[in-house]
Amino acid sequence: MTEGLGQLTDGVCGLDDFTHSHVYNVWPGYDYVGWNNESFPSGYVEIMFEFDRTRNFTTMKVHCNNMFSQHVKAFRQVVCYFRSESDWEASPLSFSPVVDEKNPSARFVTVNLANHMASAIKCQFYFADAWMLFSEITFQSDTAMYNTTLAPPKTGLPPNIQPEDDPTHKIDDSNTRILIGCLVAIIFILVAIIVIILWRQVWQKMLEKASRRMLDDELTASLSIQSETFAYNHNQSSTTSEQESNSTYERIFPLGPDYQEPSRLICKLPEFSQSSEEPASTSTAASKSTIATIVQDGAPHYAEADIVNLQGVTGGNTYAIPALAMDLLSGKDVAVEEFPRKLLTFKEKLGEGQFGEVHLCEADGMQEFMNKEFLFDIPEDVPVLVAVKMLRSDANKNARNDFLKEIKIMSRLKDPNIIRLLAVCIYSDPLCMITEYMENGDLNQFLSRHEPEGQLALLSNAPTVSFSNLCYMATQIASGMKYLSSLNFVHRDLATRNCLVGKKYTIKIADFGMSRNLYSGDYYRIQGRAVLPIRWMSWESILLGKFTTASDVWAFGVTLWEILNFCKEQPYSQLTDEQVIENTGEFFRDQKRQIYLPQPVLCPDSLYKIMLSCWRRNTKERPSFQEIHQALLEIQP
Repeated sequence: MTEGLGQLTDGVCGLDDFTHSHVYNVWPGYDYVGWNNESFPSGYVEIMFEFDRTRNFTTMKVHCNNMFSQHVKAFRQVVCYFRSESDWEASPLSFSPVVDEKNPSARFVTVNLANHMASAIKCQFYFADAWMLFSEITFQSDTAMYNTTLAPPKTGLPPNIQPEDDPTHKIDDSNTRILIGCLVAIIFILVAIIVIILWRQVWQKMLEKASRRMLDDELTASLSIQSETFAYNHNQSSTTSEQESNSTYERIFPLGPDYQEPSRLICKLPEFSQSSEEPASTSTAASKSTIATIVQDGAPHYAEADIVNLQGVTGGNTYAIPALAMDLLSGKDVAVEEFPRKLLTFKEKLGEGQFGEVHLCEADGMQEFMNKEFLFDIPEDVPVLVAVKMLRSDANKNARNDFLKEIKIMSRLKDPNIIRLLAVCIYSDPLCMITEYMENGDLNQFLSRHEPEGQLALLSNAPTVSFSNLCYMATQIASGMKYLSSLNFVHRDLATRNCLVGKKYTIKIADFGMSRNLYSGDYYRIQGRAVLPIRWMSWESILLGKFTTASDVWAFGVTLWEILNFCKEQPYSQLTDEQVIENTGEFFRDQKRQIYLPQPVLCPDSLYKIMLSCWRRNTKERPSFQEIHQALLEIQP
């Protein structure tokens, strides 16, 4: 293969399981380029990389699959040859990574190139098993700078005859021209920045006028046409041109692990301009994702700048925390102990995100590290099933700080229906937090394996769950959310996939769902990344980017609908993602054309009324979690 590297430079790293892909409807292994050792008698694959100029190379990073159960391993050795001018260097560089036959995760292998100067590199990758699969190859380098005074200029004259001009003087003159050129370029850049700032101010005024005209015309919220303004922007100041697309969300850009930020034009909608509950805001939006925390009557309102936004290991935020509450929490020491890593036994990987991974492990002797207030019903000599959130060792400083903040927050959450932080490993890398994990897994998988009590279950001999136990589980979720809302915490991803099931139908709320490939279809995918659980989100969260206790109530209504359907189908399964987004526009317009989730077969009218109350258009008209919890207690058989 020649003329480009294709998949090796597309910026998408392959999954741990190479038989799956980030992209739907493609063949298995699409993200990888692979070779079989039977096709290479020499025992290695040779790839030559040619560059536009001579560069000073520091490292090469190769993303390799290591699924050794399928006879796939990272390369055993790489030998690199360097060409600086026309000839290859006589002595190549050799590197052998550590062979890992315990962890099947894909990984980046970093090869130190020792600052070699080269315009081309030829790499021979040696097989460690039958197959070798790469998904990305990147180089870190600087442009090589040569002192041209070390060699005489090429004049075409005999060696003993040189021109009278001083070559050093010529070089100095050339450097002066370069310096002048750089100064001129800087001046042009500064002028361009000033022009852009002035243009933005004019453009904002034009947007305000346009929005007023839209309001006069009753502001139709059609999300299905390309000229639609209900789109999330990565940044208001972005001037990057995008490729044309027929996608409904045409101007969506990844914001790291966070949800996307709405454009300022969306903040001019009637929901803001006509209601005293949610005043319009024309101030500059926070650079992080916008989370407007709106609490029940009498509670304070939290503006965007008052929210502590944590990146989270799993690719999303555990909770949106009001800054006031965060300040109170951060004043205390973390009340969890350091746990010995050697006592953790890896079972399986639950999921991964941009900043780390979540593993299911067994912990030996965990009972000795627990507070007295936390009681295990497991004997001391039996390992405890735990979930371990692990931050990648190469995570940036902000991710590390957010990880430690998340530990502080999790250590303060003490409720029977919220997953508890048990211990940490923070004395060395990688940083880990160890939380509870329930033996029956998540509620979505648990219910999908069961059937409602009745004749059909008897015929199929399937395990059953009674209606009273369904209500009991829903009541526990409401209780856990009531606790979070009392702290003004916003979960933002409440669903059955984020509820874990223990013995006797015990439920605890967690946050692992977004990181799991199993539930990637539950999230609206943007450029191959799962970021928005739109089928559980309220209309104001999708259109306005507002995540509040009231939007958590909406998600609870969808979660209750899942439970009563035994998680046999996805919410709005008859609608595409684009149609779900269009339906939120109907909620915004409130012309009685919006589609609600249908009443499940097992759901009595009293429970369906609770669901419908959670999906009311006006956030103030939705019930609080305290009211929902009380209503579910009264309904329980």
